[in-house]
Amino acid sequence: MSNTTQTWAPYGVELTSRFLLGTAGYPSPQVLANSIAASGTQVVTVGLKRTLAAGGDNGFIDIIRAAMRERGAQLLPNTAGCRTAREAIALAHMARELYGTHWIKLEVVGDEHTLQPDPWGTVEAAAQLTRDGFAVFPYCTDDLVTCQRLLDAGCEVLMPWGAPIGSGQGLINPFALRTLRARLPGVPLVVDAGIGSPSHAAAAMELGFDAVLLNSAVSQAVDPVRMARAFGQAIEAGRGAFEAGVMAPQDMAVASTPVSGHPFLIQ
Repeated sequence: MSNTTQTWAPYGVELTSRFLLGTAGYPSPQVLANSIAASGTQVVTVGLKRTLAAGGDNGFIDIIRAAMRERGAQLLPNTAGCRTAREAIALAHMARELYGTHWIKLEVVGDEHTLQPDPWGTVEAAAQLTRDGFAVFPYCTDDLVTCQRLLDAGCEVLMPWGAPIGSGQGLINPFALRTLRARLPGVPLVVDAGIGSPSHAAAAMELGFDAVLLNSAVSQAVDPVRMARAFGQAIEAGRGAFEAGVMAPQDMAVASTPVSGHPFLIQ
């Protein structure tokens, strides 16, 4: 299944799918592998810190890599669980050594209740990791100035949240997201976190975002494989709608079948 009508190219890597999928919390390795296949994703994220805390991957990464080979997918390790820039930088270097990729999803948590990213720590870590040769995908809020600072730090892709991680609230601040899209027209933007249903993902894509990253909405579904497929279809539909031109809302009714003022042919 193709999840886009046009390709996009984060850090110069051309992708046909705009669905980035997380790998945590699935009921079994086989369900995870089947969900990856059903989603059509070409970018799969994995949390190194959680893997290390569990005492090793126990073949988990081999399962992901096998599923990825069938899709030609990219592995995107993340620094989930890090609380300081220094910790995130160290973990990113470990991930590069372990997984053999310079791609890294940067997460530096600043608040334990909302898991909101620390803007200062994220910018600090992003600047250092960019100097160290990483392709940094920073998880951030929808704050425009923070996003601009991350671009100044060398990031080429931004991953603003839709809502707090795992909350399933969808796009809680569409105005801020529209502002980001308008003010950063040439920057690949990925809505990351808070997506709870396929309709949320479609809404993000209709705003003109380049991709969507999610995990819990699939892994915690009653049927993760079917949900992964539904999200893939919603992302494709949302992107198609954006490219076609979504109808602007209006304050008044406009007849869809006017009876005067327009010529029509009678045969």
